[in-house]
Amino acid sequence: MAAKKKTTGKKKAGASKRRQSSRKASTATLADPVAIYAGSFDPLTNGHVDLIRRAARVFSRVTVAVAHNPNKGSGMFTPDERCAMIAASVAELGDRVVVDKFSGLLVDYAKGIGDCVLVRGLRAVSDFEAEFQMTSMNRHLAKEIETVFLMAGEQHFYTSSSLVREVATFGGDVSALVPPPVHRSLKKKLKL
Repeated sequence: MAAKKKTTGKKKAGASKRRQSSRKASTATLADPVAIYAGSFDPLTNGHVDLIRRAARVFSRVTVAVAHNPNKGSGMFTPDERCAMIAASVAELGDRVVVDKFSGLLVDYAKGIGDCVLVRGLRAVSDFEAEFQMTSMNRHLAKEIETVFLMAGEQHFYTSSSLVREVATFGGDVSALVPPPVHRSLKKKLKL
């Protein structure tokens, strides 16, 4: 009976060490990832700002990555203009949020940053299919990079950059849909 207790004690100690080792391994991979929130942000909307702020509550560092495709037109605003508007719109978050631009594949950009998680926003069920496809392709290209989805706030469900651009181009009031730095830039760009 005494020998049996010794064996059981060894088994417990071994199992405990395996659990500790497994916990260390799982936390090591999620140490302190940088959240990367990528998009065209042409222009940045209040929905984007809401997601950036919420991501900054979950992650200690957020990189807002402005996507730029040199093979397409620059859009309404250049990548540099977009970066400046984003930085001005989330300045209160300080150095926890970095604004950057990239071209090419997002997973390649993310690999360059290192330990990171991609953050994506979902407005409605209609967003899910496109986001699911993109996440599946990203996982195919880089299995080590995870994607986290944040639901848009209900007041932002219908807001999109393309809709804001279209309404602003025709002189509609988008001041409630974009942060003040973006609204000023829209007025200047469109000479409103």
